[in-house]
Amino acid sequence: MIQATRLVKRYRMGEEVLEALKGVDLDIASGEYVAIVGPSGSGKSTLMNIIGCLDSPSEGSLRLDGQEVSRLPDSQLAEIRNRKIGFVFQSFNLLPRFSALKNVELPLVYSGMEPEERLKRAAQALERVGLGDRMHHRPNELSGGQRQRVAIARSIVNEPSILFADEPTGALDTKTGEEIIQLFESLNTRLGTTLLIVTHDTEVAAKARRVVRIVDGRILSDERLRPEPARMAS
Repeated sequence: MIQATRLVKRYRMGEEVLEALKGVDLDIASGEYVAIVGPSGSGKSTLMNIIGCLDSPSEGSLRLDGQEVSRLPDSQLAEIRNRKIGFVFQSFNLLPRFSALKNVELPLVYSGMEPEERLKRAAQALERVGLGDRMHHRPNELSGGQRQRVAIARSIVNEPSILFADEPTGALDTKTGEEIIQLFESLNTRLGTTLLIVTHDTEVAAKARRVVRIVDGRILSDERLRPEPARMAS
């Protein structure tokens, strides 16, 4: 599904040039559950942004489902994100005046779906993450774990084939963080969604089935912890 070949990313900082990625090769198959782990400044979030079509590499090739995307214009990258990719971030990024249902519905508004179908799909996504009884609550009426569940529901409402989570437990206590990781694993197992979690937390990474360690813009190791499970019949 994801084929990254010799990815390089440079940023200009005044007169200096920072090389955040230094020739990264990474292949990820459909349905995998992968953690990308490394310290701050290692390049892990830069790698996620590129393979998530939020940014383009300075050099190298990126193919998604066989399509070369590394040199596509922003408009085409946005279309690919809308169709294939979901994102979950540490800060939730929910609109405070909107209910959980309206927050989850937003990606479908941009896709042009009819209002009745949008609400149905958004409600189903909230049911999937265990918030069927909190649909009409605003973010300030929800706990941190519930807000993250709303963010996850929003990320899967378009039924993406790839889900990226950037430090998804960073703002949560240990127990709630464990519940969120269990939810991710359940979505990966039940829906077959390819799951990539970017984290500096080795305990979070250990829940994945494959761990890719990146340091100073290079992949240091790529370890299979356990085999991918047989998928449940749809």
